[in-house]
Amino acid sequence: MSVNVAIMGFGRIGRDCLRAWALEENPGFEITHICSRNLTQKIEPFAHLFKYDTIYRKFPGEVKALEDGFLINGKKIKAIDTLAPEDMHYDELGIDIVIDSTGAFREREAALGHIRGGAKKVVVTAPVKGEDVTIVMGVNDDKYDPEKHQIISNASCTTNCLAPITKVILENFGIERGLMTTIHAYTNDQKIHDAFHKDLRRARMAAENIIPTTTGAAKAVGKVIPEVEGILTGMAVRVPVPTGSLVDVTYEISKDASVEEINKAIKDASENEMKSIIEYSEEDLVSTDIIGNEYSAIFDSKLTIVKDRLVKCIAWYDNEWGYSQRVLDLTRLVAQKL
Repeated sequence: MSVNVAIMGFGRIGRDCLRAWALEENPGFEITHICSRNLTQKIEPFAHLFKYDTIYRKFPGEVKALEDGFLINGKKIKAIDTLAPEDMHYDELGIDIVIDSTGAFREREAALGHIRGGAKKVVVTAPVKGEDVTIVMGVNDDKYDPEKHQIISNASCTTNCLAPITKVILENFGIERGLMTTIHAYTNDQKIHDAFHKDLRRARMAAENIIPTTTGAAKAVGKVIPEVEGILTGMAVRVPVPTGSLVDVTYEISKDASVEEINKAIKDASENEMKSIIEYSEEDLVSTDIIGNEYSAIFDSKLTIVKDRLVKCIAWYDNEWGYSQRVLDLTRLVAQKL
């Protein structure tokens, strides 16, 4: 019996998740509903936005707007007009799991609205305060317990990049402490022109500025790797690219190591336990080379630096597409254990 999934929120990540799902031959679950405010009045423009994407270009399959939803590669996906989880009646619609990509329900009590609305499980595409569990695929997905966990956070795109690299370094060399900066593409939270924002730096024009700001991504690694809780911190620098970001992390490790030893540890992991999570690169990459890459972290081996026990690692990530792949992977894991 197939597992049915609804996506609530049809912005960048919601559309990317649907696109990635539609391109898979055997996704492991069915996406049957899309929920968004006044969506049935906007089916034509949303079908157009799904089909034509400035970053990922034209969807290579079938996309049609229907009166009450979408037809994508021969599969009908029904549109629902709401962003109110408790009004949904998911059980009556046959929906088992909700992918919440609204960005609005980032506290456990708010996300529980989906459960009260009849869903069995909720996968949130953001960090969640008070969540049942945060899962980073390839790092702690073995900790998912279907008997205990209803509200499941997929963490952030940056945590999904940083955590796998951190796990490899920790297991091979030990970590005393670390500092991270993510050089991050701009997002919808920023402004096209200078305009009000509670973060005065993010109030400035996204396409014309390098914008320092905050991120909880480094601290969040402690949620999925308890051994590093409290010893990693960092910041973000938003830059004028639409997608394609990188993590620049410096660790103080617990024993001596060379550049070659650091790179070998990452390479070995990328070929074994992190095979679908870390891509090991020996090429001279720039940000556009990362667009459409499905890995959580593309480790740039040419940029590794070691000075005594300080180690700098650089890993690229497509903060939209790579992250959306992990959302689907996590949803598949949850579906398999229903």
